[in-house]
Amino acid sequence: MKLLVSACLMGENCKYNGGNNKNAAMLAFAEGNEVCTICPEVLGGLPTPRVPSELRGERVVNKEGEDVDLPFRLGAEKSLAIAKKFDPDLVILQPRSPSCGVHSRYDGTFTGTLLPGAGVTADLLMKNGFPVIDSEDLEAGRTRA
Repeated sequence: MKLLVSACLMGENCKYNGGNNKNAAMLAFAEGNEVCTICPEVLGGLPTPRVPSELRGERVVNKEGEDVDLPFRLGAEKSLAIAKKFDPDLVILQPRSPSCGVHSRYDGTFTGTLLPGAGVTADLLMKNGFPVIDSEDLEAGRTRA
């Protein structure tokens, strides 16, 4: 199986705070499969570490109030280009992220409040027909979008 995976889930230190979201279930599921990793935020030109960002309405803003929508959208487009070339059987992304959140994302107030809806990359991949789940789906045994 070909898997397109959020790089942070595989242990790459690309998370906003310079760390990762290494996920044991993800690593186990990846064994024996062909894996391509992406970090849309890094692909969009954002540094690691970086100021945390959230979706506020239709725009991505960081905790300092700066509009960072453009690099998030660019990263989503680059992720889509990679997906089209790699042609994964399944995409597995980081939950609640403004890029990779599949089912929900933070609301832009930086208070930990969640809203239903996908992050910009997850949304773009799903709109282009890719089967997308998040790592919590995988941990719950759900491996289909």
